[in-house]
Amino acid sequence: MKKDNKLIGAGILTAFAASLCCITPVLALIAGTSGLAASFSWLEPFRPYLIGLTILVLGFAWYQKLKPKKEIDCDCETDEKPKFIQSKKFLGIVTAFAIVMLAFPYYAHIFYPKTEKQVIVVDKSNLQTVEFTISGMTCAGCEEHVNHEVNKLSGIIKSTASYESGNAIVEFDNSKTNIVEIETAINGTGYSVTDKKEK
Repeated sequence: MKKDNKLIGAGILTAFAASLCCITPVLALIAGTSGLAASFSWLEPFRPYLIGLTILVLGFAWYQKLKPKKEIDCDCETDEKPKFIQSKKFLGIVTAFAIVMLAFPYYAHIFYPKTEKQVIVVDKSNLQTVEFTISGMTCAGCEEHVNHEVNKLSGIIKSTASYESGNAIVEFDNSKTNIVEIETAINGTGYSVTDKKEK
């Protein structure tokens, strides 16, 4: 029974670790400490292995739970009901939790409030577009975090971050904000601007 508990604990731990790089930006936003967002981005290369380990551990736990038990000739009573933590229901809850954690990068964006605002541009010659090369972004949640922080600045027309491309393309009114303020906002998320160029 202790073996089952260890398997369940390992399944939860590996599922959580596989999603930690994407959960941290959301937790940082909620806590108001956005600079911690990229703290666990180093885990991203290990994500496929952690997912595989989670599946193996939970698969083995289910195998242990569902395999037929050997009959023992004994006059002792063995119809004792297992504790909840050792039940199939609990293992089902843990499995559902693991699936929710593993899928987190695909729905992390819903935790970021939309920061749509109307920007009035008086002079079109003030419009400027800059591409920032960013290191440390690993999922869609990272993109939303960068866009959220950049859109807090006044004069931002549009911010489009991409973890796949490792960049953010920002269109803004340079009479209301500038490249340095945008770079500071991006760096404030915990990800790092490594290069920038005007488009």
